[in-house]
Order: sequence, then C-alpha cells, then structure tokens
Amino acid sequence: MAVGDEQQQAHRPGIYKQKNKQHKHGKHRTKGEIDRDNKGRTSVMTLTKKQRKEARKMDRRHKALQLRRNKKDLVLTEKRRLGSRDGPPHLVAVVSLHARADASAVTHFLRGEGAGGLVQEKGGVAWASDSFGLLVPRFKQRFVFIRPDTADLHSLLDVAKVADSLLFVLDSTEGWDSYGDYCLSCLFAQGLPSIALVCQGVSDLAVKKRSEARRALLRTVETRFPEARLFSLDSEEEAPLLLRHLGAQRQRRLGFRSRRAHVLAQHASYAPGSGEAPGGVATGTGTLRVSGYVRGRPLQVNRLVHIVGHGDFQLSRIEAPPDPLPLTFTSSCPGKPKKGGDVEMQDVDVGAVRLLMEADPSQRESLQTEAEVDPMNAEQTWPTESELLEAEEARKNRRVIKVPKGTSEYQAAWILEEGEGNEQDDDGESSEDDDDDEGMMEEGMDGEEEENESQDAGSGCASEEEEEEEEEITSSGGGHAEQRYDERIDDAEEEEGLRRYREARMNDMFPDEIDTPIDTPARTRFQRYRGLKSFRSSPWDPLENLPQDYARIFQFQSFERTRRRVLAEAAQEEEGALVGWYVTLHIEDVPPSVMESVQAGRPLVLVSLLPHEQKMSVVNMLVKRHPSNTDAIKSKEELVFQCGFRRYRASPIFSQHTSADKHKMERFLPADTPTVVSVYAPITFPTAGVLLFKEKAGGIQDLVATGCLLSCDPQRVVLKRIVLSGHPFKINRRSAVVRYMFFNREDILWFKPVELRTKWGRRGHIKEALGTHGHMKCVFDNQLRSQDTVLMNLYKRVFPRWTYDPYVPLPLPWVKREGPEEMDSVSME
Repeated sequence: MAVGDEQQQAHRPGIYKQKNKQHKHGKHRTKGEIDRDNKGRTSVMTLTKKQRKEARKMDRRHKALQLRRNKKDLVLTEKRRLGSRDGPPHLVAVVSLHARADASAVTHFLRGEGAGGLVQEKGGVAWASDSFGLLVPRFKQRFVFIRPDTADLHSLLDVAKVADSLLFVLDSTEGWDSYGDYCLSCLFAQGLPSIALVCQGVSDLAVKKRSEARRALLRTVETRFPEARLFSLDSEEEAPLLLRHLGAQRQRRLGFRSRRAHVLAQHASYAPGSGEAPGGVATGTGTLRVSGYVRGRPLQVNRLVHIVGHGDFQLSRIEAPPDPLPLTFTSSCPGKPKKGGDVEMQDVDVGAVRLLMEADPSQRESLQTEAEVDPMNAEQTWPTESELLEAEEARKNRRVIKVPKGTSEYQAAWILEEGEGNEQDDDGESSEDDDDDEGMMEEGMDGEEEENESQDAGSGCASEEEEEEEEEITSSGGGHAEQRYDERIDDAEEEEGLRRYREARMNDMFPDEIDTPIDTPARTRFQRYRGLKSFRSSPWDPLENLPQDYARIFQFQSFERTRRRVLAEAAQEEEGALVGWYVTLHIEDVPPSVMESVQAGRPLVLVSLLPHEQKMSVVNMLVKRHPSNTDAIKSKEELVFQCGFRRYRASPIFSQHTSADKHKMERFLPADTPTVVSVYAPITFPTAGVLLFKEKAGGIQDLVATGCLLSCDPQRVVLKRIVLSGHPFKINRRSAVVRYMFFNREDILWFKPVELRTKWGRRGHIKEALGTHGHMKCVFDNQLRSQDTVLMNLYKRVFPRWTYDPYVPLPLPWVKREGPEEMDSVSME
C-alpha cells in the first residue's frame, strides 16, 4: 500500500463520530399550553376525513340538544304560567258524552269542600248557568269550569276552540252514545286540546263487577283515546286527584289558536250607539264591552277582532279592570291557609279601572274585505286615425275567422277554416249555466224514468190492493208506528235525494259522459269548452277569461312566503295586552244581535285577526268524506264551513288533489279519496281544521267532511271535463265510421282538431265528415273493436259561486233515526 493511500485513509471522515445528547432544559411546551396558544384554532390540514365527519356529527348533536333544551324550557314556562298568578286561569270545559252521564254532578263535586278549593262566583262566565272559578291554594293554581250546552253543536265547538282542557264525562257501561261519538268526530277534526276522562256510576255496581266493568270501559275508551287516563268521580274525596291531573297534564298546542290572541267573554255589556250612516239613516249598532283573559298571543288594539259567528269588528280601547280571580291568599296563620280549604281573598277595589291603550285611527286596520272594482277599468278609449289605419291594414293582411264572442287566440287556433259561430254574449251567462251539462245527463235518463213509470202503471192494480190491505191493518190499530214514521218523512226531500242518487250513480258508471243535443248545434252548446292534447302537459293560462268576481278578491304573489313572514312576525310580537291579563275590550259598531246571543246563553269568543285575514280570496281546503254521511253532495251546493275560528256558508267546487298545475273537477264529493274544496271566503293562514256540514230542510246540520286548510290561491286551475261518446258504425282496419257523436257536418269540422280516444285504449283523430247527418271517418293507431266506444274529452275552467254568508243559523238538536219503532231526539243537556 502506498504512503499516499494510508494518509487518505487516515483523513477519511469516520462513521464513528461522537454525537453528544442535547441538554433538556425543561422548557418544552405541553399539549395544554399548545391548545391555549392556539385558542381553539385547528388546522384543516391536520384533520382527516374521518375526523371532519365526526366533528360535523358532534355539531349536529349539540345543535339538536340545544333546540330540545330551548323547546323544553318554553313548554315548562307555558305550563307554569297557565293557571298561575302570571297566566290566565286554567279553562276547563265539562262535556257529557252520554245521555245518562250527568255533567252537573261532576261540577258539583269539583266545587265542594272536599276538593280543597275556594269557589269564586265572580270568576265564572256570565253567560253560563253552571260555571264558576276555583282557587286551589294547595296547587297554587286557579281554574275556570264551564259546562256548555252539548245539544248546541256550535256552542260546543266554540268553547272547545279556546278551552285548555276538555273534561269528558262518560257512562260506566257504554262510555258514549251515538251523539257523543258524533261530537267527538267534530272535535277531533277541529283540533282537540288536552283531555281528561271521568266515569260515573262505578261505585253503584257490586264490588265483584267493578273491575270487570272498568276493564270493559277501558277497552271502549282506547278506540278514541289510546293513552288517556280514566278517573272515577262519585264523591268529593276523588276530586283533588282529578284537579291535580288537570293542572299538571301536558298541554296540547293547537296551531290555529296559539298564533292568535283570543278571549272567552266572561262578562259583556252593550251600549246602543247614536251614530248615523252617510245617508242619514241610523246604523242601529252600538259599543260592546267584553271582559275576559287574554290567551294565546298579546292582544293589539289596532288589530281587527273576529267575533265567532258574527263577523269582524274594530277595537276602540282596551282597559284593565281588577282581576276577579286573583291568586292572592290571606289566612289566620301567616303563610298557611285554613284547614279544609277555607281561604279568604283580599279585597279588590272594584272601581279601579286603568286605561291600557287606545286605538290610533291612522294605524288600525281597515274593515275592507273586497277590492274596489272600477267598472271603467276595462273600457277602451276612442282610437286615433293612425291606429284605425294600422288596424285596417292588419285586417286586410290576415284571414278573418268568425268565432263566438269571448274566444281567445288560444281557442281560435283550433279553428281550421271559417265556421258559422254564434255571436251570443257569454259574459252575461248566469252561474246556473255552468251546470248545463248535468241537464243533458237528466235528458239521457228520461227513457229510464219513462220505463219505470210504465212499470208502475202496469202494476197499478196490485198497488191498489196492497194499499187497501194496509188501510185495513191501520184501521185495526196495528200500524201506529208506521203512521208515525210516514209523518216524519218529507216527500219533497225524498224525491230530491232520489234524483241526486241517480245522478251520482250515472256519474260513477259513465264518468263525465253526456249526450250531444240533437236540436242544438254542438259548437254552440259547447262553445266554452276546448280540447287538450295532454291534460298533464298542455298549457292553460290561469289569468285567461277570469270572471267578474275575481276583481273583488285579493291575491298574494307568493302565499307561502307571506304566510311564513306573517306568522314569524306574530310569534315575535310583545306589544299590547299580554297573555294572562284580565282586560275589557271596547268593540265598535256591533249589532244588537251579538248581545242577544249572549243573553240567550251562548258563548262569546273573540279572536284577534292576523294581517290580511279579513280580505276575501279563493280558499282551498283538503277534506275527506266522513264515513257517517252517505248522501250525494253535489258541486256548487251550499254547505256550512267551520274553518279555524270562522263559521260561514258558501257554495264550493270539488277538485282532485294532485301536484299538477291543472286539476280535474269532481261533480260529486268522493267517498274514499281526499278532495280539494275551493270557495270564496276570507283569507286564513294555515294551519286550521275544517268541518263541512250539510244543512237539511228541517234545520239539522249533518257532518259531511273533515280536513284542514290547504292554501289561498285564486290561480288554482280547476277544469270541468265533459266526454262526448260515439259508436263505430263500419270498421276497416285502422279506420272506422263513427256516428251518434255529432248530428251535423259543421260540428264535425268544428271539433276536427280534437284528439279522440276509446275505452279500450285506442287513440285517433277525425279525418273527414261523411254526409250531413253526423257520420265521420276516423283513423286510429290500431285495429278498432266493434264493442269499443269512441270518446272525445273537452275541458272548461270553472269557478266557485259567490254565495259567502258569515251568518249561519243555529242548528236544531241532532236526531237519531234507527227505525220506525225508535225515532228519538238525542239532545244532550
């Protein structure tokens, strides 16, 4: 090895070079110090995808937990306020659901000494005979018990709209009878608050049969109230347990009343006014002073108030009289009431009435319900000479087609050549003409009726012999029940029911099919109808050919957006008379009939209206036929509506509930499918329960359908369909000669652009007219069978009738008819 190589190897950097360990000075940062320095900031790059997913999941959990905690606090606050010193008294309505159940005995036990409360008659309701206020110092709560007349269904529903709890009184064996079940159906559809169930007569049974009777009653109750608790109240010792349950039970929130301030009148007085109308005629109205507790939301003096069953009115002022049911106690021993509930109340200065607020004429809402219609708004001024010259040139350059008056450009596009249209004025057509095709259905049934008459005439001898036998039986004294049964039957009502039943049956068998008139041209008879290539996708302008009534109503650009804004503002309002205050409302221009209703013993319920709720529009409701009603309910027939706090009469139209932009009209209310009911009525913001009643000739109002409020949309397009039918006369592969659809050549040419279909699914069109008697050659997409029927669909937009009436007559007591041997009026007292 050379010397130079050794030197290079000696100076080669070695791999065993010493590396000393660094000194640990003990000043390194801990994880806690690092987190404090970052102050919660976390680098996004340091989180993995799984960690980010877990972080989002935890954020959602924390947000849901916070929402639940806020909602729980809100519920607890409302629960503590109800019946306490800061809130209104707990309003309990005692309702009897059976003829043998005695509601007065229940109120007697609740106001007894064994209940442990102090009865205050001044806290009761002035219009009710058996109503009282009850102070319970043991629970630090106050109650107001009322007992509405269950025979008057309107009074029962009005009280249930504002009651905090409903106390149902049941029979120990049957629970409720047929009328009680009818009342429960109405209450469930309207919206049921918190309930409590009480049975009577259990203690009267033998000891061995009590448990069995209770179990049988519980099985009956579970059909309507699966989670309800059943109480027995046969003595005063059982009353405190019921009172504790009423004051501590969970309150059900009803949307239509929790968003609006409402008052149940406990005292009312009326002062006739001396005002005069602009014509110098006395108005006959006065000022109504109503005292009661504010519930729901704060009550504003500039808002309109609606008196249920009487209309909308304005407030002039709100006063604060002394609370007739104060939750302040004094006793001989400080801080402890006397034994047995003998509690004395502090004396209150009756004359101390404070003025809370007075209405501002520049800010309070108007009573205007309809839009102002300018009859000259649609008039056209006289054209200038230049406009006349331009119109003349345009007339020369285009083909003139003679069409019926009122035909739009869309309708005229179907006309291929010059026709012989009738220049009849359709604008002055009455509302009854909308149902003229039903008249054609009646003409198609004349043959059936004549056949029935001939059969009746052929069996005349036999019927006379049967009548003689019936007369002999009646004279012998055995037919008193049948005679009493016949006396209660109205012949005119029976004939009307038979006619409606036949129309409904024909509509089920042949939906929308009508007969083409022979003596009237079809192009004149159906000039307001048009054909559609596709009911789903073909356009239909919702602003085309609107009736004159649409100039009187109001419409929102977006009803849903307005509803959310109005309800959000109402939830945040804190001005006005607060919830729980005992106030006196001064209502202006009230007719004396309102005070007469109070003096007759009917309840007086006031509700503060939200903005725009006094204005008229087209209200759409989603309802379903009630199973107990089997009558044929025709479209545009007058019905009684219970929508939220409002009650009125109107003539609706029925349509299918679909998500499309066009909806087919139903001639009769279906029995098994949800249906949309459209009617002219004041605007109401959902949610709200809806009840439909049919007023019969005797004055009884029968429940027809129940549902909820859908929207207020005048642009909902409801199309009425008619079907013209023809029969194949000669069939040659895909072409066929069809007859009996039209009866002259001009009608065939008029409806030539409309597509044809058959009951077996074939589609086609009219190719040409044959002769002058209505025969036409048609071409289809496939071979036509001889048993098939050729159909043509025509459509027309329909609107409800303007028959809105806010004054509904009182219904007669509900009558149950089971047979000739039992026809009793089941009126509950």
